[in-house]
Amino acid sequence: MKISEYADRDMLAIDVANQIAGDLKTHLLHHDSASIAVAGGTTPAPIFDDLCAADIDWDRVRLMATDERWVPANSERSNARMIRERLLVDRAAAARFLPFHVPARAPEDVLAEVESMIEPELPLSVVLLGMGEDMHTASLFPGVDGLEAALAANAPILAVMRPDSQPEPRISLSARVLDAAISKHLVIYGDAKREALERAKSLPPEEAPIRAVLSEMTVHWAP
Repeated sequence: MKISEYADRDMLAIDVANQIAGDLKTHLLHHDSASIAVAGGTTPAPIFDDLCAADIDWDRVRLMATDERWVPANSERSNARMIRERLLVDRAAAARFLPFHVPARAPEDVLAEVESMIEPELPLSVVLLGMGEDMHTASLFPGVDGLEAALAANAPILAVMRPDSQPEPRISLSARVLDAAISKHLVIYGDAKREALERAKSLPPEEAPIRAVLSEMTVHWAP
């Protein structure tokens, strides 16, 4: 794990966007396509504002979320909505988006269908993760039912998570898929998350799920 520190969040966003663009360009030099999974929520949005304008063969890029809340695509809580509004614009509008949510169906009922769409794009070329102060990443929350299976070395591509702390079910890439990405980036802001990350290094993944993906990770931190 390597930690890059920035004076402020604006500088972090610009640099991380540049690094991810470089990762994708490098991958496309040697492959017909590249795949990237990105975190939802508010943390990555400023990065997307810079990344979307990068001069990349976006029509050869497959884009997905690391996880999705089981809400309609027009919900303010939808990761797909944020990705469409902040990343799938400008040059990046040419990328192919692979949504996880299927309307009017339960998450357990669509796993095989969504996995068949994702599997050809694995291993991921790039993953951009966030982390909560509870040390969860994607929708892999400490103590949630099904976490052990999602952390297993032979885990399926996707896992359904129903955290008690959250208002809706979620579907998440499993730890093995996130960890197998060729380039891995974690963005965290503030002292509390930096301290949580330090604690995670000495805890088992069952207590600190971020621990399962820290190998060869580049961590980007700003106050």
